Amino acid sequence: MGLGLSSCLLLLLLLGVSGDLGSQGTPPEGTWEEEGELWSRARFEAVKKHLGAVGALSKQYWQYLACKVWQEGCEEEEEENKEEEESHRRSGWSLPLVGQDYLELFSAWYCSFGKCCKTGDCQIINNITGLEADLNRQLHGQHLAKEVIVHAVQEFLQNPRPDKALVLSFHGWSGTGKNFVARMLASHLYQDGLKSKCVRLFISLFHFPHHKYMDSYKAQLKKQISETVQLCKQSLFIFDEAEKLHFSLLDAIKPFMARYDNKDQADYRRSIFLFLSNLGGNIINEVALDFWRAGRVREEISMEFLEQQLRAELQEPAENSYARSHLLEENLVDVFVPFLPLEYHHVKLCARDAFLARGLPYTEEALHEVARLMVFVPKEEKLFSAQGCKSVSQRINYFLP
Repeated sequence: MGLGLSSCLLLLLLLGVSGDLGSQGTPPEGTWEEEGELWSRARFEAVKKHLGAVGALSKQYWQYLACKVWQEGCEEEEEENKEEEESHRRSGWSLPLVGQDYLELFSAWYCSFGKCCKTGDCQIINNITGLEADLNRQLHGQHLAKEVIVHAVQEFLQNPRPDKALVLSFHGWSGTGKNFVARMLASHLYQDGLKSKCVRLFISLFHFPHHKYMDSYKAQLKKQISETVQLCKQSLFIFDEAEKLHFSLLDAIKPFMARYDNKDQADYRRSIFLFLSNLGGNIINEVALDFWRAGRVREEISMEFLEQQLRAELQEPAENSYARSHLLEENLVDVFVPFLPLEYHHVKLCARDAFLARGLPYTEEALHEVARLMVFVPKEEKLFSAQGCKSVSQRINYFLP
């Protein structure tokens, strides 16, 4: 493959060379007899010089491609290019920008097959702009979650040397968007989303159902985290139903989230941990209800006020993993992200998205009918959807012809 690509590049460059040489013209009329030999020698030297430049440039193309696609020879490519660039400038040659653009396209195409390198790092895309746009368009009723998630992730990824892994804890009622955002994060940080080798999803009652096997679970979990980080320095670990995790599991993985101080161990500082939990949902709902009763819009709820309430709730002595583990007392969770309860008009927006996702037409009346099928609480106000937007996509089947 290397020879074929280099040959193609060489041919393209030679075509450009021939044009340059041809522009030098022919000897002045009447000088062939006297200067023919001198002219032939000069032409030979010019061709030799340009062929040498073409060969070096083809090599530079190949090194550039190998570094971009297979992550090989990047250091050598950087050092040799410094020396060759000066030589190319003196001879009038340089790595054309158009060629670089084509190589960028080729590397992106090749990586789409997941074969670019031995690790998963080459599939990292970190599309924060796309993440922010999709959150604004598809996540309804969660002004706090939108703002804090984008800010926290972007700040973390832009930090060249974070001192610890990023740990986010999502809290709120079922159906408010916690899993939806976790999937969205995966799809905008990694090319293959949840299927990426850099992403691991753990569901508490599915992966760790029996307390009597907890020692085995802890060993397996630590092994899986270590292997994933060895494959991808920027790994994403998602723990769904985190409130059902045994507290000893959280303590077992605590070192992976702690501040990095051991150079002899693998570096976990570029990892991201997400915990999705229904814990704290009641206090979040109470705050939202109090704001509504006071005649204030939910967008006035501040992150500082609600996070303070949420932290206090989670620290209350109880039979939950957070209260019994050391995550809170050692401040390993960077941000507690509250997901507010969803109101009637938010459910309608979810129904609209469900119709659009399936390419189906909808009417305003159909959106109202879907929303009316949901259960709303409290009993008096009937303000919040008890299931959030969960099951909305299934309910639109009732309105299909």
